[in-house]
Amino acid sequence: MDAEQPKAPVSRPATGWEDAVALTGFILVAIGQASNQVLARGLAGSVPPFSLAFFRWSIIAVGLAPFAIGAIRDGKIPLAQNFWPILAAGFLGMFLCGGPVYIAGITTTAIHIALIFALSPIMVLLISAALGIEHIGPLQWLGTALALAGALLIVSGGHLETLTQSSAAWGDLLVMGAMLGWSGYTLVQSRVAPRASLLARVSLFSAAGALCSLPPALQEMWATPAAVFNARAFEAYVFAGLVPGLMAYAGFAWLGARFGSVRTSLVLYVAPIASALLSWIILGEPPKLIHLIGGLLILGGVWASLRK
Repeated sequence: MDAEQPKAPVSRPATGWEDAVALTGFILVAIGQASNQVLARGLAGSVPPFSLAFFRWSIIAVGLAPFAIGAIRDGKIPLAQNFWPILAAGFLGMFLCGGPVYIAGITTTAIHIALIFALSPIMVLLISAALGIEHIGPLQWLGTALALAGALLIVSGGHLETLTQSSAAWGDLLVMGAMLGWSGYTLVQSRVAPRASLLARVSLFSAAGALCSLPPALQEMWATPAAVFNARAFEAYVFAGLVPGLMAYAGFAWLGARFGSVRTSLVLYVAPIASALLSWIILGEPPKLIHLIGGLLILGGVWASLRK
C-alpha cells in the first residue's frame, strides 16, 4: 500500500472532461500501487528483500528531496521537533511495508497482498475508536465485521485449519503485520508537520524507511553480494523506486490537490482490482472465486465503514 490520504479537499467539483481525467488518474495510480505487489510476487525472493526496500525508499527520498528541502527552508518542517515522529512514520509505513512484504511474496500472491492491504481503513477506524478519536456507529461496525470476514476467508482459503498448517499463511500474516504498520503510519503521518506538502513529508518518511532498512540490507549485501548487485536486481530497484514509488506518490498527490480527498479515496477500491488484473496478465495467477467473494466483503465493508 503505498499511497495515503491527501491533506485537504478542494471545494470545486470536477465535471465533464475532468471526470475522465480523474478516472484515468485513479487507474494509473492504482496500477502504480499494484505494481509493487506484483513485483513482490514476481521476484519471489530472487532479489534480497531488504536491499530492494532500501534502494526503493532511497530513490523516493532523493527524488522528492527538493520538496522536503524547500519545506524545511520555509520552516514548514521543524526537524528538531519532528525527528522522532518522522522516524516512527518511516518505520511503520516504509520499513514494515517494505522488506516484510517482499518476503511474503515468496509464499502468498499479489492478490492476497492487495486485498489484505485494503483492510487498512478498517484498522485506522478501529485504532481511532480505541484512542477516542472517532466514534463507531452501527453501519461502521457492520462494515468492519464484513471486511474482517472477507480477510479471514481469503487468508484461510475457506479452511480455517490452513491458518496453522499452510506455509502460505505465514506470508499472509507478514502482510497483515505490514498492513497494521501502514494503518499506524496513516494516523501518524498526518500529524507530522501538517503545514508541509504530502510529497515533502513522504521524502522524509522514505529517508527514515531507508535508514531502518539499511542494517538488514547491509547484512544481505555482506552475505549474498551477487544477489544484491546484478543487472536484474538493479532493474528491480529502479522500477520499485519509480513506478510504485515516485510516480504513484506524485499521481496521488496531484489527484488529491485537483479533485479532493473524497474522490481520491476511490483509489482504495480500484487498487485491488488493478492488482488482480496485473497478477493475471503478468504472473499468470488469475483470481479465484474465493478472491471475488472475499474482495467484495472487504471492499463492501470498507465502503460501509467510511459512511457516517
